[in-house]
Amino acid sequence: MGHGTRDKILIAAATMLGEDPTAKLSVRAVAARAGVSTGSLRHFFPTQRELIDTVVAGMYTVDLPDDPMQDTASPPAERLVACLQLLLAQVGTGESARGYWRALHAAYVASPPSDDAVHAFLAHERLAVHYVERWLVRLRDEGALAPGEPGHHARFLLTVVNGLLTERALPGDLTRLEFEARTLMTAASAVLRPASSDRP
Repeated sequence: MGHGTRDKILIAAATMLGEDPTAKLSVRAVAARAGVSTGSLRHFFPTQRELIDTVVAGMYTVDLPDDPMQDTASPPAERLVACLQLLLAQVGTGESARGYWRALHAAYVASPPSDDAVHAFLAHERLAVHYVERWLVRLRDEGALAPGEPGHHARFLLTVVNGLLTERALPGDLTRLEFEARTLMTAASAVLRPASSDRP
C-alpha cells in the first residue's frame, strides 16, 4: 500500500514538472494533485528537495518516444539535429514560447530565487545535459563524435538550444524556423567528425 502512495506522489510531481518545468512542487500542491494527505507526502519525502531529486532521478531512465537517435539509417548530423528539435518542440513557438520564458523569468530572474528553486533548476539542467550526453555517447560509440568530452559538447549544444528558445519567444516570422534548422546543423557539425574523416 505504501509503495502505491509513493508512486502516486511521484507520478503527480513528474506530471506537474512536465506541464511546467518551473513548478515549485510545493508539498500542498503535489499532495493535492496526487490525492494524498500532506502528512503522507512528508512521510515519503520529508523535504521538497528529496521529492525533486527523486522525481528527476526517475526521469534519467525514461526514453523519449520516437527518439531520432535510434534511426541509424539516417546520417549522424541529421539524427542529432532531430534530437535537438525535440527539445525545442517541448517549448513550442509564439505564445507557448513566450509563456515558457515568462515562467522562467518569474521563477529565476525577476527576484533572487530561493535555495529550493535553485536546487530544482540545477536538477533540471543536469537532466537536460544527461539526455544530450546520452545521444552523444551513442554517436561516439559509432565513431561519429569529434574529440572532446561528451559533457562539454552537450552543454555547448544546450547553449545553442537555449538561444533558439529565446528567439522563439521574440517577434519573428516563419523564415526563423529555416534559420533555426541551419543553426542546429552548424552546431551538430561542430561536435561531430566530418563525414569524410573515415576515408584513407
